[in-house]
Amino acid sequence: MAEFNQGILADHQMRAMLDSGAITAEEPVSDGQIQPASLDLRLGTHAYRVRASFLTGRDHPVERRLQDFTMHKVDLTKGAVLEKGCVYVVPLLEHLALPDDMSAAASAKSSIGRLDLLTRVITDYGVEFDRVPAGYVGPLFAEICPRSFSVVARTGQMLNQIIFRTGKTVMDDDELRALHADSPIVSGDPVISDGLGFSVDLKPETGDLVGYRAKPHTGVIDLDKLGHYDPSEYWEELRTSEGRLILDPGAFYILVSQQSIVIPPHCAAEMAPYLAMVGEFRVHYAGFFDPGFGYSGAGGTGSRGVLEVRCHEAPFVLEHGQTVGRLVYEHMSEVPTQLYGIDIKSNYQGQGLKLSKHFKV
Repeated sequence: MAEFNQGILADHQMRAMLDSGAITAEEPVSDGQIQPASLDLRLGTHAYRVRASFLTGRDHPVERRLQDFTMHKVDLTKGAVLEKGCVYVVPLLEHLALPDDMSAAASAKSSIGRLDLLTRVITDYGVEFDRVPAGYVGPLFAEICPRSFSVVARTGQMLNQIIFRTGKTVMDDDELRALHADSPIVSGDPVISDGLGFSVDLKPETGDLVGYRAKPHTGVIDLDKLGHYDPSEYWEELRTSEGRLILDPGAFYILVSQQSIVIPPHCAAEMAPYLAMVGEFRVHYAGFFDPGFGYSGAGGTGSRGVLEVRCHEAPFVLEHGQTVGRLVYEHMSEVPTQLYGIDIKSNYQGQGLKLSKHFKV
């Protein structure tokens, strides 16, 4: 297998991994799965309904843990309902045989995070969710827990994505300042501390719609149906002229960043949750930003970051301009052949406040 420069692997480098056998699959990998800096992973033929979420631990493969925790097996080949509040484990169609100097990291795809569909990749002998250690050889599994809506899932659907890293990838704050000085990566003055800080927009330029809150009792969402569902049947609109919201414990919100964000072609980024001390809420369910997001050359001028927010223990007042998260920028190993946006008809280029692609606009 060819050696790669340090950084996150680009689309053509992932194709080289497919050619070398570092990535294999039970069904051929399609071109549509290969994004500028990530590979979409597909659900396999069945799901296991399990008693609880788990990590395998250093001594066990996933199949051994499934023997302990499986309640029943669900056939996904013709579609099946994954029920809200339940936990499922699905073998994925892709397998890895990583070289010793390469690790991987997974995340929910953007549309999946916006449905409050908690999905994480687990591996044999794994001690972390969504992290694949260097040199890993073996299968991949998705743990899926629908939080707000029950969903219909099928074999071949892509809920998770994975990136591949070699060497040092993360940009330090000095590199990030230099990047912004060369070509601005955020609107306004950057807040740089262990990444690029961003804040919540609760004072839109027009109107008073600032976000959405998931309704507690709704119908099922078929993940294959795009532009199909009436938002009002699943979401409550949030409007304010005061520049603040009170978040309810346990509720799920879709909000938007105050800043426009740019990911240049030679970079990728991952959204990280802000420090817990700033409030009892979590921002971040889908975390990867491909090269070209928000980039003017790929039709992305003005792209905001959509925030998936869940409040925890107590009601919490969220104020306009409050810092709620950060983007960790990373070096690409090489510039991808295609960028996020116009090249690949990306759904969220140039976005503002926007629900997942399953809902009517």
